[in-house]
Amino acid sequence: MSSQLDSSLSVMNKPRIVFMGTPEFAVSSLDALVSAGHNVVGVITAPDKPAGRGLKLNESAVKQYAKERGLHILQPEKLKNPQFLEELKTLKVDLQVVVAFRMLPEVVWNMPSLGTINLHASLLPQYRGAAPINWAIINGEKETGVTTFKLQHEIDTGNILVQESILIGENETAGELHDKMKSIGASLLLKTVNGLASGELKEVPQSTIITNPSDIKHAPKIFTETAKIDWMAPVDRIYNLIRGLSPYPAAFTYMDGKLLKIYKAKKEKGHPTLTPGEIETDKKSYLKFAGSDGYINVEELQMEGKKRMDIVDFLRGYR
Repeated sequence: MSSQLDSSLSVMNKPRIVFMGTPEFAVSSLDALVSAGHNVVGVITAPDKPAGRGLKLNESAVKQYAKERGLHILQPEKLKNPQFLEELKTLKVDLQVVVAFRMLPEVVWNMPSLGTINLHASLLPQYRGAAPINWAIINGEKETGVTTFKLQHEIDTGNILVQESILIGENETAGELHDKMKSIGASLLLKTVNGLASGELKEVPQSTIITNPSDIKHAPKIFTETAKIDWMAPVDRIYNLIRGLSPYPAAFTYMDGKLLKIYKAKKEKGHPTLTPGEIETDKKSYLKFAGSDGYINVEELQMEGKKRMDIVDFLRGYR
């Protein structure tokens, strides 16, 4: 009886964890767990992909980190593959942690005794979906946050575990907010795992937070048409679109029949003398597009077929 109790306490204090993630954003969270001494028995990440001219196999940022730490790595092509599922079962996982990974089938997320938790870059239930950082800025939000929650059938709808708010700077880009969220999210995830291991965390169903479903804002995948600038729009909206899509995929327009990506700009409110979309430039130091109620003064851009550069270098070489 005593040995069974000791075993149960051991599982709760040091649960056997499998971490699932792929990009650099996820590395901070994995490192937080490893550095805190948590028992990470496996890391699941995307298969290596050929990249570059030589089509050399490219390893994910999470795989590179896991290799350096000597962690057990799995790279399944399909998450319902019987061989992968059998290997996952042999790891006797208590808790699965998901950060910036693909959707999981129920047979995977429902496997561990403590369930599967996800780190999401918004204050759920707001901004459920694939691009919460981008849409928060595109929509002109002044605040967002990070949330840990339990996975269930519908995407980003599971019970909330822990949340932390983050202010969005007036000129902050999606890339800058992303980098800030990496470390804040890692700390929040560590707090969540510790709370689950000790049994102190209480789950909060998202349905108890939602008072009016029509108030929920969504964060769908960014498509090409999303990134195209509408110069008939107010300059505040255009400016937020540029910030919200920088550095990737970048808001774009056309100039002289060529695609032009805009990474950084300033807004000038006022009454433009030009038609929306028309350009004003001294051909030396500034180039600005007219909007419906002002101008967007471009500071960093990339013309189709050229490299990214600041406006002065661009104008020096462009005729």
